[in-house]
Amino acid sequence: MVFLYVAAGAVFASIAARGLTVPLYAHDMGASRFAVGALFSVATIAAAFLSLPSGVLVDRFGARTLLAISLVLTAVSQLAIAFTTSVPPLFFWQIVGGLAAGIQQSAVFSAVTESVTRSRLGRAMGWLTFSMQVGFFVGPSIAGLALRWIDLRTDIAVTTALLIFTVPGAIAASNTTQRSGRGLSLREPLRALARQRAFVPVTIGLIAMTLAWGTIGAFLPVFGREALLLPNSQVGYLLALQAIVNGVSRVPAGRLIDRIPQRWPIIFVGAVGWSIVMVVLGHLNGFLLPALVLAIGTPFMAAAFVAMGVVFADLSTTSTRGVTMGVYGTVLFLGLSAGPLIFGPVVQGYGYAAGFTACAVAAVVLVLVMAAMQTDQVRRRTAPAPAGDSETRSPATRQV
Repeated sequence: MVFLYVAAGAVFASIAARGLTVPLYAHDMGASRFAVGALFSVATIAAAFLSLPSGVLVDRFGARTLLAISLVLTAVSQLAIAFTTSVPPLFFWQIVGGLAAGIQQSAVFSAVTESVTRSRLGRAMGWLTFSMQVGFFVGPSIAGLALRWIDLRTDIAVTTALLIFTVPGAIAASNTTQRSGRGLSLREPLRALARQRAFVPVTIGLIAMTLAWGTIGAFLPVFGREALLLPNSQVGYLLALQAIVNGVSRVPAGRLIDRIPQRWPIIFVGAVGWSIVMVVLGHLNGFLLPALVLAIGTPFMAAAFVAMGVVFADLSTTSTRGVTMGVYGTVLFLGLSAGPLIFGPVVQGYGYAAGFTACAVAAVVLVLVMAAMQTDQVRRRTAPAPAGDSETRSPATRQV
């Protein structure tokens, strides 16, 4: 488990460092705001495309081989970006990196989910996502600090070395019991997953949060430079500060979620809280106030993501963990990519404040739909049952 957590942290440190340097690098080469957002989106679309197939392969063959392949792809794509001197090739290498991220998402989440009991899923997801947020802190911190002495291209190449720390985790993943030589039909586990009552509401909540998180993630580096008027190093510090608060919030959020029977109120409050942050952030300038707003609002977003990860893990069975977490990864990455693509034109034409506000409104509408679905299911469950009818708490009746 520790090796898996370290591997997750190292992978996301590399990804987060690239999330800082690539937008700035593309911007220096003349890329528009929309192009910067699209660079983020193509990577996440590629990750979404491969998440579900990777989940099937995890269920069949285990995580070690898939992790090894994904780490090689990540290293190659990042080094290639460092040697790229124009914007168009960046899109190709972002796609390659996104494919690698899709594999990593399914493999690591499946391995961790399999290693703990359901009563401790919240804490396991808390520690796993905490490790990822440590990576989100370490990556931009190293990259931002290094920009004081080296240029962006060299910075991108140097931060590839963070992937060395993923090797023990890839080796440890080979010991999981997911390795099974049996064939697995994709249709049957997908149908079983879709039949569970919690699936559609939690998917709507996940889309809401990823739209909001993806929009901020794609534009925050350039927003920091253009709107907040910060130097590159301070933009890195802002990202690092957010990652610290995000990571620190994950473990207590996981403990809280383990004690609460219903998770949808946490998702609802988290989405609304983060949407307020987006609206306020677009109207600020400087470093201190944006940092304070992000520090206050990030725990809302963190708790919502932990809750959604626990719900998806709880929907899985022994033989379909990879498929379930593959679906989770697909929805996650599609939402992250959709945010910049949908609201990027608003940012380009009307400014950051308008784009962030439009995205926040969309997220709130989606979680209101999620809450309405949950309220309707609670009313139906508490209505008097017909004589002789006894509902059991089978997997198909699980609530968010």
